[in-house]
Amino acid sequence: MTALEPQSINWQATSNRRAHHTDRFSSQELILRRGQSFNFSLSLNRSLGTGESLGFVVSTGPQPSESARTKAVFPLSNRTSRGGWSAELVSNRDNILTISISSPVNAPVGWYTLSTQISSQGKDFILKLGMFILLFNPWLQEDGVFMSNHVEREEYVLEDAGIIYVGSTNRIGMVGWNFGQFEEGILNICLSILDHSLNFRRDPATDVARRNDPKYVGRVLSAMVNGNDDNGVISGNWSGNYTGGRDPRNWNGSVEILKEWRKSGFRPVRFGQCWVFAGTLNTVLRSFGIPSRVVTNFNSAHDTDRNLSVDVYYDPYGRPMDKGSDSVWNFHVWNEAWFVRTDLGPSYNGWQVLDATPQERSQGVFQCGPASVAAVREGDVNLDFDMPFVFAEVNADRITWIYDVYNSTQKQNASDAHSIGRYISTKAVGSNSRMDITEKYKHPEGSSQERQVFEKALGKLKPRASFGATSARHLAEDEREPSISGKFKVTGILEVGKEVNMALILKNLTSDMKTVTVNMTAWTIVYNGTLVHEVWKDSVTISLDPKEEIQHPVKITYAQYEKYLKADNMIRTTAVCQVSEEAEVLVERDIILDNPSLTLEVLDQAQVQKPVNVQMLFSNPLDEPVKDCVLMVEGSGLLLGSLRIDVPTLRPKERSRVRFEILPTRSGTKQLLADFSCNKFPAIKAMLSIDVAE
Repeated sequence: MTALEPQSINWQATSNRRAHHTDRFSSQELILRRGQSFNFSLSLNRSLGTGESLGFVVSTGPQPSESARTKAVFPLSNRTSRGGWSAELVSNRDNILTISISSPVNAPVGWYTLSTQISSQGKDFILKLGMFILLFNPWLQEDGVFMSNHVEREEYVLEDAGIIYVGSTNRIGMVGWNFGQFEEGILNICLSILDHSLNFRRDPATDVARRNDPKYVGRVLSAMVNGNDDNGVISGNWSGNYTGGRDPRNWNGSVEILKEWRKSGFRPVRFGQCWVFAGTLNTVLRSFGIPSRVVTNFNSAHDTDRNLSVDVYYDPYGRPMDKGSDSVWNFHVWNEAWFVRTDLGPSYNGWQVLDATPQERSQGVFQCGPASVAAVREGDVNLDFDMPFVFAEVNADRITWIYDVYNSTQKQNASDAHSIGRYISTKAVGSNSRMDITEKYKHPEGSSQERQVFEKALGKLKPRASFGATSARHLAEDEREPSISGKFKVTGILEVGKEVNMALILKNLTSDMKTVTVNMTAWTIVYNGTLVHEVWKDSVTISLDPKEEIQHPVKITYAQYEKYLKADNMIRTTAVCQVSEEAEVLVERDIILDNPSLTLEVLDQAQVQKPVNVQMLFSNPLDEPVKDCVLMVEGSGLLLGSLRIDVPTLRPKERSRVRFEILPTRSGTKQLLADFSCNKFPAIKAMLSIDVAE
């Protein structure tokens, strides 16, 4: 009798991928989800004789072992067994066997090898049949990442474009982001991220076995998406100087970043800031099948010493000072991933904060999370992982100090228990509108529950502190009421290239005359508060009649700020107002200048595999030419990779029109993203939703 051997194999990739919701991946590999069966057919050179049998072996990682559950050996039987790996014979016609293989719902994710074990004529031999990728399964109730709501699952797993909120509390802006998790090669790059982690390099066998747990995978990815410690994906830079890399505001999405990381031999891509880390981590999570979303927190505290307060310093002239390690970011962006917390209990299931921006070390590495959003809301700062840091980001008190360098004294100027953690935002499901999720993170501002949760958290972090002594919520109560109030009001339009017009409004709150000395400054800043350069200052003395209110004009010319404005378009104005013998009143306001508009329009009806013309319109608003103009365009399902177009120099007030062609590959609503940069405008953004017909 001739030796029994397989002749060919049909992976039934199309029907398996459809059944496993992996049919959107561009690459042609067999991509499956765990806990769900898949079918393939095996043709043999002859029929199975008596005493002959077929079995299978699956393995993952460099050191597969049955004890670690990274390898399984199982027979071909006539029925499925629950729990582990199993193979069932579905049909046997003309020596073609149709076989259904089931994987356990807690199998590690990643690349697998499938082999067949043939026992024939007293001999056993093993033959490799092929490879497949196994992912998390949010469609399956038993999987820890299961998401029951169909429209949410579509958004948080299958949507490959999104919106990230940026700006400040009084001017929330948005940028489009191309996640592109289904683009050619991206899933493989995402899987290779795990194989570059410190954990894998130290102990590959254990690391691969732990890839069954979304908590573990999420935490490893939060460390690997930043380049600190481990040659991860992106190198962070908040200096305002981005030579040797790309200005973080120029990226349109994750695809280019991930491809560049692989192409460079896995060296961190330069440069990223928080939304770049979050956009990229979101791509990796969705590609693995972990539901995820990008979340922005406005006035985000970076508390370095776990005391739930951030200290901000100014000198007596109103200049912001780079003193102390705490800071308040105008906005900060992180991710939420959806999975169960078997380590904490069911009330902590659901959204978990993961943050890949390198801010503080955790267990010696720049990583953050998973921190349960439900735990943040209840002040359970003792739970895993990195809860005190995340709790402080949305709840810390902001304490302002005036620091006198000459006699190195500092005095507390104000404390604010309400400004941190505002308008926590994410893109709504199925639309481009903003959804406010602040109430998921904390009880209503100023409510008794919010106060109780803060005290509970403080008590857990500082059990030795006398009750309430470290909390700013008690510090400010015995201070004298100031006799004047001040605020900055914007009086003109805020546009790059135009003069900034504001007014400092001062009001005498008493029935006596008051004389006020005012020191004012304006600095260009990066969104996390990094000071770039002082662009304006002014000092004045003003007399106020009883109850009088006056407006003092503030003018900052384009010539003053032009050279120092960063892509953030942010200017921080401050005024220290001193009435003799009284505590200073500090007035501050961050303003954001608008870029000129960039318009995209589609010139034909978009259809799959049919070239479409798109046009970009831009007018130079300045009285001087703009040069070194580059347009970068990308959009998953609309064009492969990204398009770079050099745009000729524009004369003062000149209007530019650039036409380019895209080739849609998938139907549905797709997002086209553009970034226009030149010597005067480092990053002007545009996005356009395009409906692509079949």
